[in-house]
Amino acid sequence: MTGPAPRPTSARRLPAVLLATALVACSAGDRATGTVEVRIPPGAGFAAVTDSLHARGLVDRPGLFTLYARMRGVDRQVQAGRYRLPAGASWREILEALTRGAVVPERLVVPEGWTLRQMAPRIAHISQVEPARVEALLLSDSLTTLLSVPGPGLEGYLLPDTYLLAEGTPPEAVAAVMVGAYHAFWTPERQARLDSLGMDRRELTTLASIVQAEAGNAQEMPLIAAVYHNRLREGWLLQADPTVLYALGGPRERLLFSAIDSVADSPYNTYRRPGLPPGPIGAPGRAALEAALNPADVPHMYMVAGPDGGHVFSTTLAEHNRAVAEYRRRTFGPDSGG
Repeated sequence: MTGPAPRPTSARRLPAVLLATALVACSAGDRATGTVEVRIPPGAGFAAVTDSLHARGLVDRPGLFTLYARMRGVDRQVQAGRYRLPAGASWREILEALTRGAVVPERLVVPEGWTLRQMAPRIAHISQVEPARVEALLLSDSLTTLLSVPGPGLEGYLLPDTYLLAEGTPPEAVAAVMVGAYHAFWTPERQARLDSLGMDRRELTTLASIVQAEAGNAQEMPLIAAVYHNRLREGWLLQADPTVLYALGGPRERLLFSAIDSVADSPYNTYRRPGLPPGPIGAPGRAALEAALNPADVPHMYMVAGPDGGHVFSTTLAEHNRAVAEYRRRTFGPDSGG
């Protein structure tokens, strides 16, 4: 007596390992050439991820790809960002890239001397966040203690540089990277030099930010720093135009005495207030920080704009008055007065 004929094995009864092998085989295909760019927005579900991959020709069987990802337990591990994947990548290679976060880095370029308000749109572009929200975050006090900066806020402590960051990096993380670069500047040797000047990091960075704003070129930064160090040592007013412009809210074609008087009560008005302002007026670069740490050994007490975009430096008031008269003649004509 014979038993019943064996029933055909269905795909549903294949062992999981055999099914996985079949899915990998499906994902192999012919290797194409070139690369394909895919953007995964923050918070995207795996269905949306699969749709993007399918639309760009990276996955030809979306349902099987989803099943494969679930079997591997990685369908909830995809990281947001911009990816550049080989056109003929296998499913395993695609998922490894997406779960490892192998994104194409974005360039964040921050020039020396920029203020937080100027930086906010570029950070917002990297973070994919509204610029107004980024600006509000940078100008608030919420990150000052967290990132261990001297204050009074973040102004001046996001070191200008070119950074490579993943698209979608939160603005808090971007700020942390930039502040980290500022902290890294302070090697033991530089800290020792700072201590010898009798200054703290807030004071030095504030001075460096003024030097940065004044300088027409990096070569004259040590001379500009010397003028301000000498004035501080002698108890003179700094009379630094950039601090007044900061109080006024930005640059102007000409800084008139009426404008200086309009912000007479501002702690950033160094024509009226002695010493350094409360904090930096922008982000100094490394060259300005170095100049503030190591000013030129010169007795200069004055400076005025020179003919080459730099400055004319003077030690005595008589020398300075002659330089000012020449500047006015050059700028406004021979009848401008002395």
